[in-house]
Amino acid sequence: MEQAKQPYSLNSKKVADATRSWLHKRGIKIEEIAELVMLLQQKYYPELTMEECIHNVEQVLTKREVQNAVLTGIQLDLMAEQGQLIPELQDMIEHDEGLYGVDEILAFSIVNVYGSIGFTNYGYIDKLKPGVLERLNDKSLGPINTFLDDIVGAVAASASSRIAHRKQAEREKARGEDTLDAER
Repeated sequence: MEQAKQPYSLNSKKVADATRSWLHKRGIKIEEIAELVMLLQQKYYPELTMEECIHNVEQVLTKREVQNAVLTGIQLDLMAEQGQLIPELQDMIEHDEGLYGVDEILAFSIVNVYGSIGFTNYGYIDKLKPGVLERLNDKSLGPINTFLDDIVGAVAASASSRIAHRKQAEREKARGEDTLDAER
């Protein structure tokens, strides 16, 4: 008798672990992303700590949509480094072609999880390119980071948005107002 085929299901912990592992393999530290978050939010929340920024980056990285985008972007950068893309696409990704916007579209899939504040934070940090983003954009260093620079910026923007939503909920709670649970 034929055994019933089980529906496909990938273990969420494996995906989360792979995401963190591949970020590390590509030279990205959670603390570097948290520094971007601090840059984006400290003006609005002077009491914000680096620990809070790290926590929010880690929380963003628990979202499956974010993990999918991170892993997809890293894979495309790796394939470009190895010359495994069709020639026209290879050239665009290898040179981070200005009119090739798919890297930004992938980043938008991350910030989309956290709303319009995430989009504005992403646009700002992508234009400024501080800290780790400057390093990732330095083409003289070797690795292709066409997708990774936008992904890192999007994770930072999302963590910033997450902080803004939580701080609003904290203010409402402190005033004794009904508030929505901001733990998303």
